[in-house]
Amino acid sequence: MEVRFLMGSNYSFSHGKDMRRVASELIERHAGWVTLSRGLAIPETTAKNWIRSYRAVGSEAFINMGDVKRTYDYETMLAAVLDHVEGGMTRQEVMCKYKIASKTSIDTWVRDYRRGGPDALKPAPKGRPPGPQGTAKPKTREQELDEENRRLRAEVAYLKKLRALEAAKRARGRNAR
Repeated sequence: MEVRFLMGSNYSFSHGKDMRRVASELIERHAGWVTLSRGLAIPETTAKNWIRSYRAVGSEAFINMGDVKRTYDYETMLAAVLDHVEGGMTRQEVMCKYKIASKTSIDTWVRDYRRGGPDALKPAPKGRPPGPQGTAKPKTREQELDEENRRLRAEVAYLKKLRALEAAKRARGRNAR
């Protein structure tokens, strides 16, 4: 296969959409990872991963990889892990079956599954956990005044410190002459 058109050309692109488009064309012409790596001047591991991803998700999804972070639902992750761990499917077969673009995702899911079972694949709750409902007692007037007193004392201490720092700065300025 001839890929010299890239070697001496004026192409200047990173691992973006344009490069993946060219890689897609080469893979469609049955280029192997060595040809892809040398032709596009990319690491061999990147070339291998791109071919794997291309075969799993197809041309269009491969070209658009990286534009949007792909997320998978719990059922898909669990089914993919079970097919790989208990069903004996290879990562490549699982990637093709479930249209998963990265083997790293499968590796992560398998590791989590082995550590914590199926529940480890469930999405973590977002945000701050809710506090106990209805247990806060209304503050008494004395408690409110006490809090305000503490806040005001802290504010006064802060202002005193600020004035002292400003005075020290001015004093240093006079001595510098």
